[in-house]
Amino acid sequence: MIDHAASPHELLPHLFRVEYTKMTAVLCRHFGLQHIETAEDIASETFLKAMESWGEKGIPENPTAWLYTVAKNKAKDYLRRQVVFETQVKDAVKPREQLTFEEPDFTPQMISDSQLAMIFAVCNPSNAPAAQICLALQVLCGCSIAEIAAAFLTKTETIKKRLLRARANLRKDHFQVKQLDPAAIAERLDTVLRTIYLLFNEGYFSVSGDQLIRKDLCSEALRLGLILTENPLTNTTQANALLALMCFQSSRLDARANEAGDTILFEQQDKHLWSQELIDKGNYYLVNACTGDEVSKYHLEAGIAYWHTTPTDQHKWEHILHLYNQLILLEYSPVTALNRTFAFAKVYGTEAGIKEAEKLQLHDNSYYHSLLAYLWATTNSGKAIASYQQAIRLTRSAAEKKTLLNAIQRLQEKR
Repeated sequence: MIDHAASPHELLPHLFRVEYTKMTAVLCRHFGLQHIETAEDIASETFLKAMESWGEKGIPENPTAWLYTVAKNKAKDYLRRQVVFETQVKDAVKPREQLTFEEPDFTPQMISDSQLAMIFAVCNPSNAPAAQICLALQVLCGCSIAEIAAAFLTKTETIKKRLLRARANLRKDHFQVKQLDPAAIAERLDTVLRTIYLLFNEGYFSVSGDQLIRKDLCSEALRLGLILTENPLTNTTQANALLALMCFQSSRLDARANEAGDTILFEQQDKHLWSQELIDKGNYYLVNACTGDEVSKYHLEAGIAYWHTTPTDQHKWEHILHLYNQLILLEYSPVTALNRTFAFAKVYGTEAGIKEAEKLQLHDNSYYHSLLAYLWATTNSGKAIASYQQAIRLTRSAAEKKTLLNAIQRLQEKR
């Protein structure tokens, strides 16, 4: 809902986050991926004009329609200049670089199709996963280089170089944005799902220096996942399983941290803060995901997340451990192994959990020491504090360090 009483400085950032990527997707579909910078320039100039015009004349009755009208006019102006250029220097322009001179179409269906096509264009298998996420954050989510650098706890120059390489591959790619090719979509779907999954995880447990949870990134991942399930070409069981997982996890975001930004452990969360609406949506997409025989990592993780949202079932940790046992066989990772060990301790007790954790020997992993500290806390506060201190030395997240220091303080106060 647009607040017409808001000032342009309050309204435009919201509209930029919501409409900029849609606008860029349609323009890229119109011009071609090799002209992605042109599409972004036109979209940026549209919002600059809005800032100037709305500040002087006030916010129009339909701000979104105003933006798309200006974008369409700017695209037409650009194309007219290209006509003049081709007329004067026709031989210098290669046929494959010539642009179409039809005006862009910003209908809802065109926006939806263009966004879906851009998701698959950005998730180029020739780019490394980290580069795909950076490109997705910039092109699909409208994040600035500074925001991306903060999300990865990396220098802006490093992100710039990563994006330059990724964009070069994007411009050279032969993926067709103008029409959705079922074969190309099938070839890239795994890459797209993994990129959205990693984007959500970056928001759910951010490595940013001052934020442990980035709700904006989680929201963007949910939006992209929803686009997949709304198109027949991409409405697969895996896409539904991933969306179910993100809905279940997002339902608990408001309960995962207090006002100071400190993490609240699962058992200590206020269940009244969980979003029943998102849980219901998770159930809906999980049912859709289970229409076939396929069982992917997203199915298993969605199942685990489902059981986390059902606190009344006395056997839920047995169910969760069973799913982790399947997941670790399907795709091993240190995080999965540690989460499985937590569930193991819930089922078989703290002492058994400590022995199971020590088998992992993940001495360079901060979460390994955090888990050991959590398990030692009820029986040996000295070992728990030592483990927390080691976790603090290993983590790169300032927010996580604060949470671990608070845990140490609570243990010391109990002594």
